[in-house]
Formats: sequence, C-alpha cells, structure tokens
Amino acid sequence: MAQHLIYLDDSNFQSTISKGVTLVDFYADWCGPCRMIAPIVEELAAEFHGKATIAKLDIEKAQETTSTFQVTSIPTIIVFKDGKEFKRVVGLRDKDALKALITAAL
Repeated sequence: MAQHLIYLDDSNFQSTISKGVTLVDFYADWCGPCRMIAPIVEELAAEFHGKATIAKLDIEKAQETTSTFQVTSIPTIIVFKDGKEFKRVVGLRDKDALKALITAAL
C-alpha cells in the first residue's frame, strides 16, 4: 500500500508541492502519535493516487523545511494546493478528518 506514498526532504519538497493538491505529514520516528497516524496516511496515498499527492516529511532530516513552515508540534498535517498552504491540522486525526481535508482542496 505504501508504494504511492512519497518521502520528502529539503531538496524535493518545493517541487513536489508546487502543482496540484499535496498532503504532507510532518513526523518523526520517535513520535508515538506519528506512528499511529502512519497507516492512515498510507491508506490515503492509495485511495487518492492520481488525484492528490500524499507525502511524509521527517522533521529531523528536513530541518530547513520544518523551520520554514514553523512546524513545532508533530504530527502536523499540511495540505498544499498549487504550492500554497491550504489547511493545517496539528495532532492525531482520524481517516475521515484527513480525507475531508484533501477533498476540500481538490
């Protein structure tokens, strides 16, 4: 299922979010709630394949991007539309809530 999930870093972030709708999960491996939301993000990647990009960004490996978007708590989910921040939620959310975020941006 995770084959449609994209992993971002500072070098590919901007080019990935620049077109269309992109959901980015800002996470860290040591974060419990991040591990809980990971399977949901993977499911969304499969469900929205071809309609929206679903990506994960490890805050410890992409500190420049994390700082640029002022991500101070994780998990933080940001939905981008054509390179601009559309909506942001912080903390654990269920699948329906994340689906609604993506659908609103499409």
